[in-house]
Amino acid sequence: MLDLGTSLIASVERDPKALAICDGPLELTYEAWFGKISALVAGLDALGLKPGDHLLTLMQNRWETASLHWACQLAGLIVTPLNWRAKPDEIDYAVEDAEARAIVYEDATAEAVAGSRRSGALPKLKAGAAADGAESLDALMEGSAPDATPRATADDWSLMLYTSGTTSRPKGVPRRHRAERAAAIAHVAQNLYRHGECTLGVMPLYHTMGVRSLLATSVIGGTFVCLPRFDVAGALDAIAARKVTNLYLVPTLYHDIVHHPAFAREKVASVTKLGYAGASMTDGLMKKLAAAFEPELFVNHYGSSEVYTFTIDQNAAKKPGSAGRAGINQRVRVVPLGAKDANVLAKPGEEGEIVASLLGDESFEGYWKRPEATAKSLRDGWYFTGDTGFFDQDGDLFVTGRADDMIITGGENVSPVEVESCLSLHPDVVEVAVVGLPDERWGKIVAAFVKRSAPIGEAELDAHCKTSGLANFRRPRAYVFVDEIPKSPVGKLLRRKLVAGEYQAEAAASPARTTELS
Repeated sequence: MLDLGTSLIASVERDPKALAICDGPLELTYEAWFGKISALVAGLDALGLKPGDHLLTLMQNRWETASLHWACQLAGLIVTPLNWRAKPDEIDYAVEDAEARAIVYEDATAEAVAGSRRSGALPKLKAGAAADGAESLDALMEGSAPDATPRATADDWSLMLYTSGTTSRPKGVPRRHRAERAAAIAHVAQNLYRHGECTLGVMPLYHTMGVRSLLATSVIGGTFVCLPRFDVAGALDAIAARKVTNLYLVPTLYHDIVHHPAFAREKVASVTKLGYAGASMTDGLMKKLAAAFEPELFVNHYGSSEVYTFTIDQNAAKKPGSAGRAGINQRVRVVPLGAKDANVLAKPGEEGEIVASLLGDESFEGYWKRPEATAKSLRDGWYFTGDTGFFDQDGDLFVTGRADDMIITGGENVSPVEVESCLSLHPDVVEVAVVGLPDERWGKIVAAFVKRSAPIGEAELDAHCKTSGLANFRRPRAYVFVDEIPKSPVGKLLRRKLVAGEYQAEAAASPARTTELS
């Protein structure tokens, strides 16, 4: 298996004059970009960084961020990207946890870095002009240096992503060069990417989906179109101007694109492949996307930071909700909820916990300095994902949510995803999120938070659930109409905020009421 630095050099040799990256008006061929990446490697050397050191980055999806990622692969550094919205205490935690040796930031993250106590003594690089003791990243890349040569092997660490911490501190997920490249090759194969395809680089490069888009694009000699911060108008303009051929996004971003007033079929006519991951997609959104884009390929990719691919469905619209079958580097099982043994299998149709083989080429090996978390999730060669799901009679996997999100009401298990998909098919429902709220009699009740496009009420939505065949115990007992559904920076639904009451109800909405089930 090639290390990633050698993989990039192979791409440069194969397609030196092909357009590799663009960011607004900036355009660089593979040959020209490699020159700047090589200069950056020399600059990182000058900072005193050595192979195996962690480089902490707080950057948006700029071309400089993508350059840093590749420079670290060549220099043998472990690129450790943080959400560019990170607060000073979150930076402090990452600096200490990763034992970071340097930090790279930009204007948008300068205030947070300045407020971080632990980053004060670290060498710093800043995109744009030098400031506050930080050297200019741009100046480094304007310099000249011999072509960089790879210093890492396929078995060395490539990057460390941090998982989202909801009830505890984020966990570092270190991944080796071989696992990262295997995931990129699988991404190309499973999404049927052709040589020279053009990808919209909007998923953050601190997230596994963004990193995968970057690496996969290089493998096929394609073009990575940077979009530093997502906005629908900017995304549509970039797709049209650059003739983007494939999109790989979370469902939330697709939702925002197809519901935006500026959306038009002619603006996205170049797009032939849609891929999504990061969250389940409702049936309603899936139907709307299939009609709006008419894609040749519509892929549901189910995976994680820890094990990039679990399953793939290359015809997602044909069987809405299906996550398909194990990826080309993977084996997947469903075990009964609470099971400790991956060899005890759930029956077809029985909901349980999804587990994935650690023998797969894309797998991680454990969390960074978190032996207790590693022991909990990795057992006898299998990764216990914490996700719930079931196999249908055809052998296709359906992901029903997180084990922690399961609603137990009156002794019955209710998957929020199933209820959301049902409600999403109502024409006046724009978005919906379902959670369990405490109830003295039932333990929890099913509550639906709805963003609507017309003044539809609880009674109409309850009637829709009845006629859709949703079982009585799964029907929401409470409805709350909201202006927005709370989400993370990468578009993941934040159910915990709804449970905690951290949402803005519609100004004109009536108070939530309980719906009687019959």
